[in-house]
Amino acid sequence: MRFMIIVKSTPEFEAETTPQVPDEKLMAAMADYHEALSKAGVLLDGSGLQPSRKGWRIHYDGQKRTVVDGPFAEAKELIAGFTTIQVRSREEAMEWSRRYPNPVGENARAVIEVRQLYELDDFEPGPQVDRFREMNTPSQK
Repeated sequence: MRFMIIVKSTPEFEAETTPQVPDEKLMAAMADYHEALSKAGVLLDGSGLQPSRKGWRIHYDGQKRTVVDGPFAEAKELIAGFTTIQVRSREEAMEWSRRYPNPVGENARAVIEVRQLYELDDFEPGPQVDRFREMNTPSQK
């Protein structure tokens, strides 16, 4: 089972105009946490995202696509980073996510959200699901 731990953005992060000097204590806590995930063999990926002003959204209206450049207004709806893990159960994912360091700092208010990813086995078998399986199978070269 794969889960994504989503770090919600903050107005301060979205207002960032230059890369901040990372808080050493927070960076150490994050490194320790991700190292523990890695040693346990459950870490798939983990990264921070740059502020939304450096991104864009694609709006769909039928066949029409419109590009809207960031920044985006509601920081509480934005993502600042993520960690993806693969575990045996929802309970194990809950255990790991409870250990996630406060992404803003020890005494600050912050939110992380945890969501399970779909697996191909969650879908009815069919030719399109098989196409995705083929894409996700390592090359036999």
